[in-house]
Amino acid sequence: MKTIMIISDATGETAERMVRAATLQFKDTPVNIRTYSRVRLETEVEQLIERAAELRALVVFTVVNPEERDVLLTLIDRHNVEAVDLIGALIGKLASFLGTQPSGVPGLLHALDADYFRRMEAVDFAVKNDDGAEPRNLPKADLVLVGVSRTSKTPLSTYLAQRGLKVANVPLVMGVDPPEQLEQVADNRVYGLVIQPDNLVRIRQQRLKHLGMPADASYGTRQHIEKEIGYSREIFRKHPNWPVIDVTNKAIEETAADILRLYKQRVEGVV
Repeated sequence: MKTIMIISDATGETAERMVRAATLQFKDTPVNIRTYSRVRLETEVEQLIERAAELRALVVFTVVNPEERDVLLTLIDRHNVEAVDLIGALIGKLASFLGTQPSGVPGLLHALDADYFRRMEAVDFAVKNDDGAEPRNLPKADLVLVGVSRTSKTPLSTYLAQRGLKVANVPLVMGVDPPEQLEQVADNRVYGLVIQPDNLVRIRQQRLKHLGMPADASYGTRQHIEKEIGYSREIFRKHPNWPVIDVTNKAIEETAADILRLYKQRVEGVV
């Protein structure tokens, strides 16, 4: 298994997200991703580059301080390590374009500004309103995700919340009417989620196995699943203005990108 080492003088979260998104294009090749955050001492950098040389790892780094970046590049060259500078080239181009020099202060992306607190509030909202927990809060949501069990409602809610959107999700269960508060939410804020039956059978069978439940439980049978999906599509047909997104074989990031694109068009008027 090949190793990718992410080195950052801040949290490294942005770099890790970029690397993980990129490696999705190579699903058949297992990769070990290691993230090293707040690396600012030369001794730390040297130890990591030496380790990268031993592992023959690819080093991906985001270091904004120019002196620290120079040290890192020198060590990379000395140990003949393959590396990608995710931010250096961009900062250099921006400095030229803007006609000014960067501050070189690590971690500004995660400064405790109004945007940070907005995202934290959104994450808290998503947690409290997961799986239809607080129907009274549905009209307060920026987005409401609706679908049967295991259509990625919770991970999508969490991911979108990290983008600063207050997201609630509502499970669709046969024989149970959706909460009445859902009708109070504007159509352009509600998104239906569907999945192909074969995939949902596989996902639910894995879930049953994880919970130690019998494989023939109705929750995981194809017949029951097809009825559930049919029920969800009936709900969606009654609300033709809700976009319906198929999450089959899609990464969370990919589905979230589709939702965000539609959200900007429908709510913010951005084409």
